[in-house]
Amino acid sequence: MSLLIKDVRLEGATTSIYIEGNTIAAVGGKARVEADTVLDGKGKAAIPGFVNTHTHAAMALLRSYADDLPLQEWLEKAIWPREAKIEPEDIYWGTKLACLEMIKGGTTTFNDMYFHMDQAARAVKEMGLRAVLSEGFIDNRDADLGQQLLKKQGSILKKIEGVGTDRVKAALGPHSLYTVSRESLQAMKELSDTKGYLVHFHLAETKREVEDCLSEQGMRPVKYVESLGLLSRQLLAAHCCWLEPDEVDLLARDGVRVSYCPVSNMNLAAGAMPYRALREAGVLVSLGTDGPASNNNLDMLESMKFAALLQKFASGDPTVAPASEVYEMATLGGARALGLDCGLIEEGRLADIALIDLRRAELNPAHDLKSLLVYSAHGNVVDTVICDGQVLMKGRRVPGEAEIVRRAAEAGQSLASRE
Repeated sequence: MSLLIKDVRLEGATTSIYIEGNTIAAVGGKARVEADTVLDGKGKAAIPGFVNTHTHAAMALLRSYADDLPLQEWLEKAIWPREAKIEPEDIYWGTKLACLEMIKGGTTTFNDMYFHMDQAARAVKEMGLRAVLSEGFIDNRDADLGQQLLKKQGSILKKIEGVGTDRVKAALGPHSLYTVSRESLQAMKELSDTKGYLVHFHLAETKREVEDCLSEQGMRPVKYVESLGLLSRQLLAAHCCWLEPDEVDLLARDGVRVSYCPVSNMNLAAGAMPYRALREAGVLVSLGTDGPASNNNLDMLESMKFAALLQKFASGDPTVAPASEVYEMATLGGARALGLDCGLIEEGRLADIALIDLRRAELNPAHDLKSLLVYSAHGNVVDTVICDGQVLMKGRRVPGEAEIVRRAAEAGQSLASRE
């Protein structure tokens, strides 16, 4: 199958983009004039689909359920008790709702950690997105429980990988150093080393996490994780708000990728990631929304704005995190963090593209499109979304969206009321 996007704006010029299968085959003069499907790109700009490198998609079911609480209270008293009641079918509908929301906002890839991830894989396959999925691993630092959970990891990974599409990849999801035992973290490291799995992990998110780690382990979180051998290019560490300079150097030395989640960090008053120090050290920083129960949406355009503003406010320097850098975090940076060949619109890359409606009031006058997308836009400026060469949304319409919203709303209400 082939797809042609005609007369679309790309990097300031009007051009055409030709797609064969799931790959961008030609841009500009090399693009063919005919295809199985032709999209009119007039009045639109083509950008790479956004890559959300940290979320918990099915937490859409708990959106607005427990707002305005400190992180530990939010987790321990509100979220974890509800999650204990979650059923596999809830995850399916919650993930479908999240996928719908991401499509509507121009996101084509996401990195997810939650539970019953075979159901999440099923939802992702049906919705047409690209995802890296990890089963959330929490043994409450009980090594015996950890052994039981580790025995299940193989079957979970096989179920994710066996969903039947190359768009879905499996990863490992140890939740954090305060919810996973040393023994389980070391076992995860060995599995990652042996099989090459990405390790998706919360790290140095709160001041309390640092204080508890110092008290219990005699060292700060990054040093503790280093002592376990977990620091590597296979580690994608979410948040990283509380880092000392030597910890930044360790992350840079070992090629750890970091996911910046500014909206969640502000919402939970967790802190501001030391972005400038990480970038200057050469750490690959990408952008995540975190889950839709702590953000409370999956809008990467909104997260781009907060990514820039939080850094400017925290540092007192308006030149920190300029629009071009933040835009790259949300596109190519995310693709690199997940090891995917997308994030740019050029020949040979995966055909993951969003078309922006340039007629929107907030996008005019169009002096600098990247700056407009970062500071002016929200997800509703996205008109069309293509992932893996397939059109998932056109004219802001996604097939079956009313049914998805209805079924997910019912699942969320049921979850909230379960005894």
